[in-house]
Amino acid sequence: MATKPPPPRPLPRLYLATPPLAEAADLAARLPKLLAAADVAAVLVRLPPGDERAIVQRAKALAPAVQDAGAALLLDGHPRLAARGGADGAHVNGLAAMQEAIPTLKPDRILGVGGLATRHDAMVAGEAGADYVLFGEPDADGARPSAEAICERLGWWAELFEPPCVGHAESLDEVRLFAAAGADFVLVGDIIWQDSRGPEVALADAGDAIAAGFAATTAAAPGR
Repeated sequence: MATKPPPPRPLPRLYLATPPLAEAADLAARLPKLLAAADVAAVLVRLPPGDERAIVQRAKALAPAVQDAGAALLLDGHPRLAARGGADGAHVNGLAAMQEAIPTLKPDRILGVGGLATRHDAMVAGEAGADYVLFGEPDADGARPSAEAICERLGWWAELFEPPCVGHAESLDEVRLFAAAGADFVLVGDIIWQDSRGPEVALADAGDAIAAGFAATTAAAPGR
């Protein structure tokens, strides 16, 4: 009996990280236009340290614009405040932070995990219930793996595990490479906000880079 081919891999989607936000009103006003520029699955809200009330208020200010665009809003850290801020979940770094966040977020909200230095850590996170694992983000000193190493990790995960994997991209070339390597989502941040042409143009370019990387992989697939 012939082996049934696997279902076609869906087009990867963008995951947009905000800059650290001291206030949220300006970004909330521009988010509808920005999120219309490309297919954005989620927005990771980065909030500087502060009192819990201020963090909750900023999250509440951003949540409607993100969610009305069909995207999920996640807080970078602060899993205990996700529900109060109207967020869909939170992203944490490391297995210890994940274990601490599980009782707060699961099963109703998204729990994403980064800071996974080894394959073993990633597998533990996936088995413990992470809704996605992130590869390629800078460490506390700003160092990160090479693009080739990140691609290898994304391809390994995509081939063997069900939870989605996210590649942290710091250039449009990395967006294309990670989409081709097997990422389900590609996280973009500074390359969007620091583009002199404006974030809408940069985000549209990131969407085009995802499509280009995915198309190259599809064209190279056996039997096509």
